[in-house]
Amino acid sequence: MEDKNPPRNTITFLGTGGARIVVANQILASGGLWLNLDDTEILIDPGPGCIVQSTKRKLKADRLSAIILSHRHLDHSGDINIMAEAMTQGGFKHRGWLFTPADALEGEPVIFSYLKNYLEGIEILQEGKSYSIGNISFTTPIRHIHPVETYGMLFRTHEHTFSYIADSRYFDGLCASYGGELVIINVVFLEPRPTIDHLSVPDAKRIITEIKPKAAILTHFGTPMWQAKPWKIAQRLSQETGVRVISARDGMRFDLSQLNES
Repeated sequence: MEDKNPPRNTITFLGTGGARIVVANQILASGGLWLNLDDTEILIDPGPGCIVQSTKRKLKADRLSAIILSHRHLDHSGDINIMAEAMTQGGFKHRGWLFTPADALEGEPVIFSYLKNYLEGIEILQEGKSYSIGNISFTTPIRHIHPVETYGMLFRTHEHTFSYIADSRYFDGLCASYGGELVIINVVFLEPRPTIDHLSVPDAKRIITEIKPKAAILTHFGTPMWQAKPWKIAQRLSQETGVRVISARDGMRFDLSQLNES
């Protein structure tokens, strides 16, 4: 049973699915990440089913201060319109920000035009820029290698620093761009697939070994990853890296106070 009043520094994994077959069949949910940091609530990558997963867990969209898109792909933006509408109480409350790469608003915009007018504003994400939302600041340190414009995020609260490494192939400079006590990594593949721009388990091991956070959380799984039981992979990586590695679960809430115990 989920708490109606979550602790003030938590990350809720609304979904852990990360490849088109997994998402299309909802083998794993695809709702994104819900941050509650210093009483500021932020939604990252509201994929298909976000509105269902969030309401199921008593998370109120009209408490959100912002929605952040790492990139425009459907598994990260499929519920952006309903979440923007819910954040603004159907447009009756002019509030909330959208942070997004520029190409998510170009050509085939991921958000309907009428919804833009409901928002307090839209910020365009760029490499190396810093942003603030309420009591929280974050940077988008480097553009990822992915078919569309994509950024991960490095968040800072009053007490903690943590990274979200979104979809990308591994490349020089990726590890050096991120850090903090916690690293969340989108790990689609069990083994590297050089022709597809996604991270694999060996990539995750390298990232964890180089950054050496207090904890790392794996999420955004493709079919082979799920079939290989990611919780067992996390156990193995914990032994190999000396870092606490966790496999996210749909609906898992991670309390950042756990980092103080490490």
